[in-house]
Amino acid sequence: MATSAIACCPCRFSRKNAKPLVGTEWHLVQLRGQDIAFSSDKFTLQFAEDGSLAGIGACNRFTAPYSVTEKRGIEIGTIASTRRLCPDIEAEQTLFKELDDATFYEIDGPMLLLLNDGEIRAIFQSRE
Repeated sequence: MATSAIACCPCRFSRKNAKPLVGTEWHLVQLRGQDIAFSSDKFTLQFAEDGSLAGIGACNRFTAPYSVTEKRGIEIGTIASTRRLCPDIEAEQTLFKELDDATFYEIDGPMLLLLNDGEIRAIFQSRE
């Protein structure tokens, strides 16, 4: 099911050039099908080897535990964040919901796709 969702994604790259999930700084480029304007200091995500992820939303820093399976299943635990109010707070809350609901991930070259029940919900691009 997830394979068919990815097949329709316009971002097809070589798997041999895939970035690693852990240690790569990922920047949100699409959320629920809507493009997100790139900003080097907003909507970032980084997975650590210790099973934690950290990032920055629209203006708030956040962290959460995560776990993955060999078949690219992903579970992201409760997100803890600062509570500053900012102009893109709705997009930030939507991102947190999609992280919480993610069931599967795919890495396609420099792109990280988060899926929920086979549907692409968020796309991140690695920072070069």
